[in-house]
Amino acid sequence: MDVSEQDFDTAVIERSRTVPVVVDFWAEWCGPCLQLGPVLERAIDAREGKVELAKLDVDANPNLTRAYGVQGIPSVKAFKDGEIVDEFVGVLPPAAIDRFLDGLVPSEAEQLAEHGDEESLRRAVELEPTRAEAVVPLARILHERGEDDDALELLERVPGSFSAQALAARIVLERSGEPNLSEAFAALDAEDRARALDLLLEALPSADGARDDIRKVVVGVLDELGVDDQLARDSRRRLAAALY
Repeated sequence: MDVSEQDFDTAVIERSRTVPVVVDFWAEWCGPCLQLGPVLERAIDAREGKVELAKLDVDANPNLTRAYGVQGIPSVKAFKDGEIVDEFVGVLPPAAIDRFLDGLVPSEAEQLAEHGDEESLRRAVELEPTRAEAVVPLARILHERGEDDDALELLERVPGSFSAQALAARIVLERSGEPNLSEAFAALDAEDRARALDLLLEALPSADGARDDIRKVVVGVLDELGVDDQLARDSRRRLAAALY
């Protein structure tokens, strides 16, 4: 599909909110562009609608070319949710183009994890045993059912996940019963993160051997809130003060 400055917002920006759109910035006089174009088209056609291709002639659309900082062609930019998420310049071999496109298309496990039900999560974990987006929600379901040993076994697969560490630490704290954090965990389950953080941080100074597990639970909540959240900022300062 050829696009221009007149329809770029609709055909690329808005469309990318539904399906990834790859824009090929090219020109008729550009030999490498003519070499890349057919390879890119075949690779996208093979994905059967999971990715779409838009071709933009840089000579006919100078404003867009400047706006997106195109200095050399062929220049390929991938859009998702209205934003550029990946790009490359020049001619790549077919295998590299395949990797580029595969990075834009959710895997089967990723799609299953988004469903969130137990059956889908179990299948996602079978396909990708270390995908935290599937492992942690499945472990939460098991924890809610009291199947804590199975939950902990799952969580060990994703040691780099703050959410996984937080849930594992919560299970350890609940089992020990010291200190009593039942009210804090009830607040977490009710999604009252402010109350939960207050109670967790208040428990830290006198927690002795449980301090590191409480810290992990707090860090998990902060990670969910995100770095720009005001509650997370305030709680991060309080956490540092309580620990150091």
